Amino acid sequence: MAPEVRTVVNLKPYRQALALPGLRSLLLVSVLARIPLTATGVTLTFYVVLDLGRGYGAAGLVGAASTVGAALGSPLLGRLVDRRGLRPVLALTTVAEAVFWASAPTLSYPVLLPAAFLAGLLALPVFSVVRQSVAALVPAEHRRPAYALDSMSVELSFMVGPALAVALATAISPRTTLWAVGAGIVASGVAFWLLNPPTRSADEPAGPHRKVSRREWLTPRLLAVLAVSLAATLVLGGTDVAVVAVLRASGEVGWTGVVLAMWAVASLVGGFAYGAVSRSFSPLALMAALSLCTIPVGLGGSHWWLLCLALVPAGALCAPTIAATSDAVSRLAPAGVRGEAMGLHGSAVTVGIAVGAPLAGAVIDASAPLWGFAVTGAIGALVALVVLPVELRHRRETLGEAAPAELAAATT
Repeated sequence: MAPEVRTVVNLKPYRQALALPGLRSLLLVSVLARIPLTATGVTLTFYVVLDLGRGYGAAGLVGAASTVGAALGSPLLGRLVDRRGLRPVLALTTVAEAVFWASAPTLSYPVLLPAAFLAGLLALPVFSVVRQSVAALVPAEHRRPAYALDSMSVELSFMVGPALAVALATAISPRTTLWAVGAGIVASGVAFWLLNPPTRSADEPAGPHRKVSRREWLTPRLLAVLAVSLAATLVLGGTDVAVVAVLRASGEVGWTGVVLAMWAVASLVGGFAYGAVSRSFSPLALMAALSLCTIPVGLGGSHWWLLCLALVPAGALCAPTIAATSDAVSRLAPAGVRGEAMGLHGSAVTVGIAVGAPLAGAVIDASAPLWGFAVTGAIGALVALVVLPVELRHRRETLGEAAPAELAAATT
């Protein structure tokens, strides 16, 4: 008799999560909606450099203005969702996106700069809204695979969006690409308005609610999770730049797409495995492991295939880390302020990427490409050490609360 064959990957958590009403449609729409959003940075860069004739520094300033606007606007829009509901915010941001992207190809550089900031401030809040809706649709015990799926969808969007923008900008023109990306973003806003995913679960009050002061929910532990989120994306942003620098230094820059694709595939595999396991992992532990695995990556830079292999351990931790931070914020924030909390999470992620890339670039310019990996990874590890006391205090409090309950159960 043949030995029993066991399934290596447990798909039950995914089946249970996807069986929940509304989650499949939310994830499908979110993948399509995020593709044009992930293409905005490279699209604006091509337009400023090629059509306006400015340098990459000027293009970077436009990207920075948009990023700063998004970092400030994300929690404000989240708070508006908490107070007024999702559809009014989607209507406001979709109209703002339509105005910016329709007019951007006609704007001079001095006008484009503040316009990009305002567009970032009123950017379509797809990333934070999806994570808020996942928390509303999915019970706490099924959120890990749901957030793993969300994190994998983000990875897919970043694989497709920028590549499509580059292809369109080089094949046709950057100006046309601006309009195409804008049309995609507006279509995304309309799709989300029609879908109107819930921002609170059925057992959470949908009407007016008691005002929750920030002191009640913006706890040291939630701040620690936000710090972990920022540090994780700082490491990722630095890795992105360091990969290009290492390959350029070794004369293998033509393999950049392959190496980044391998990194993304490793993230997808890691995200899938994270959602399939039967236990949760601390966001702090995942971020610390991501940082430590990133530090030695530059040592494999002598050949592109060695760099691919060196990136696999860190890559496999990308999606799980972001998923774990989203899950943690959804559990720590009360329903009445979850939109603002997810907005703060989105800001942390945005700021981390925005800081990581130029930081790695400055380090590489001052030393060597491999230090781009080492320094950003070391910063992530340092943040983990700073946040560790908060995590240890929480665990002590949890054990202290559990002990009396176990004692009472044993005596009954």
